[in-house]
Amino acid sequence: QKKLKMALTELIDQYSPKAAFIYCTCIVGIIGDDVDAVCREVEAATGIPVIPVHSEGFKGTKKDGYKAACDALFNLVRRYPNPEPKPLSINILGEFNIGGETWIIKRYYEAMGINVVSVITGDGRVEEVTRAATATLNVVQCSGSVTHLAKMMEEEYGIPYIRVSYFGIEDTSDALYRVAEFFKDAPEVMEKTRELILNEVKAVIPGLETVKKDLAGKRAALYVGGAFKAFSLIKALKTIGMDVVLAGSQTGTSEDYAILRDMCADGTVILDDANPLELAKYVMEKNADLFIGGV
Repeated sequence: QKKLKMALTELIDQYSPKAAFIYCTCIVGIIGDDVDAVCREVEAATGIPVIPVHSEGFKGTKKDGYKAACDALFNLVRRYPNPEPKPLSINILGEFNIGGETWIIKRYYEAMGINVVSVITGDGRVEEVTRAATATLNVVQCSGSVTHLAKMMEEEYGIPYIRVSYFGIEDTSDALYRVAEFFKDAPEVMEKTRELILNEVKAVIPGLETVKKDLAGKRAALYVGGAFKAFSLIKALKTIGMDVVLAGSQTGTSEDYAILRDMCADGTVILDDANPLELAKYVMEKNADLFIGGV
């Protein structure tokens, strides 16, 4: 614990961060270090939030890791004193800016007249996350990772949340419309949303038609982290004429798989938490032309 305290103090002095997160590994859990106590001491000495993330690997599954991350983030969110809701404001939860998509999504919302208070965690900033409780709606993209945070914020601050997806034209449009509908007391938001979607769809349709000529009838297999993402990808693949022959996820529920079954054609293989050998077997059996994987 002394070494951890020294290392933390040295790093904070050197880099002057706005906050520090301490990830607890298996070793820490086995040794039994009181990481929480160290965090409190260093926070008192440095004046910045120092937050433990209890992510010891032996504690459970991927879902438990998500919960640990949400608990740590909520520790930061609740530090904002007496948050007052801002009009026409949202948080984007579970968007990670892997390919720069966060900037595009934020641009869409800004064009609609919506203020994005924070993005958790893609391109996020400590100050923005700390102010997250001032938003009036949480828009959840990766539901498997951040629904726990959304539920805690709803219970603590009364902020409702909706699940959306930004994969494909259909679901991206639906996400924007649903946010606009939430702010129905500001009808200009819906007007701007309709105009935005019309212009964006017009811009991409010619390119999609070109792609569709090459991909129509091809067979796709997909295996992703959350089932909600699978729903969107199936719709997107259908948009370009592809047939989904395999669909699965790591963290889906029985209800999710019922939806997947309804979305897919007869004969589509539906997999839950499969291993690489199972995936390879069915991808080859179904003669897939394309395999889409990711968390």
